[in-house]
Amino acid sequence: MAAMISTGCSLRADAGAGVAMQSPLSSSASSFSGRLIRLPSSPARLAASPFRVSCVMASPSALGNQAKTGLKDFLHISDFDKPTIMGILDRALEVKALLKSGNRDFQPFKGKSMAMIFAKPSMRTRVSFETGFFLLGGHAIYLGPDDIQMGKREETRDVARVLSGYNDIIMARVFAHQDILDLARYASVPVVNGLTDYNHPCQIMADALTIIEHIGQLEGTKVVYVGDGNNIVHSWLLLAAVVPLHFVCACPKGFEPDKKTVEKARSAGLSKIEITNDPREAVRGANVVYSDVWASMGQKEEAAYRKQKFQGFQIDEALMELAGPKAYFMHCLPAERGVEVTDGVIEAPNSIVFPQAENRMHAQNAIMLHLFGL
Repeated sequence: MAAMISTGCSLRADAGAGVAMQSPLSSSASSFSGRLIRLPSSPARLAASPFRVSCVMASPSALGNQAKTGLKDFLHISDFDKPTIMGILDRALEVKALLKSGNRDFQPFKGKSMAMIFAKPSMRTRVSFETGFFLLGGHAIYLGPDDIQMGKREETRDVARVLSGYNDIIMARVFAHQDILDLARYASVPVVNGLTDYNHPCQIMADALTIIEHIGQLEGTKVVYVGDGNNIVHSWLLLAAVVPLHFVCACPKGFEPDKKTVEKARSAGLSKIEITNDPREAVRGANVVYSDVWASMGQKEEAAYRKQKFQGFQIDEALMELAGPKAYFMHCLPAERGVEVTDGVIEAPNSIVFPQAENRMHAQNAIMLHLFGL
């Protein structure tokens, strides 16, 4: 079988042609400063053209090294290797510091547009993506549940290709995980997973950033999630398949996370993974105690049933005391105060839920910078 070879090409004008420009090429057309230049299709016309193409072959081994770093989309944390994930987090810290300083000279997204698809409404996801993209020079377009009706009014594969023609990147917050996979498959621009029923990678990248800021490191931290084994848990498990952690999920029987995802995290052999039904034992020695609502969007009709089943899994002051005085409390928000967590725990000095929420913007900026290769 012939090895797959990729090329990196540049387009230049011959001296005296009256044009001086050079840029990467991905097809027979290349855009320079908003002007589209199309290469002649026939060999004779190409020979007479003032433009010349130079290409450099990439070896198969180089392609292998790019497999987990040069991906087009950000769909699951475990799609990437540890150096890439940690590099994105380091970049988030850098860009956050720059924005906090008041400096607005860094405009890497200038001239770029982002389509934001929301099958599920959200305050944090919309504002963090839209504001973050704007602060770095870009323009974001909000497409709400009634604007597209993806999969109903128009097929996902068609939406992906239409939006790719208008925009430089697509972010989607959807219900079915297959929708984000289909968007990524058919889109020619990067696709960012803003949330699915299966996982929420941008949230966990923000969580990791927050842990680094407050604890000083991510590796080896003990994160104890108390509640439903949902998409947040799945994302923590996928992070644990890449970065060494001690991750514990304490949930009622019947509400455990997806078994295949648990096995994926364990089989990676990097992290200590525990699934338990005893929250009191789970939180002992935790660096972070984490919670989420017991009934997520789309499960509200089960709220009363879940409230009954989750008795004993509320994070209150007594549970935080068992975790120890150095344990931080985190919550992806929105929180139902008095249900999965008490008001006192959210408002305590060791609660970092609001820095955590802010870090959604900074982590996502870094993710998009990585996808753009900036």
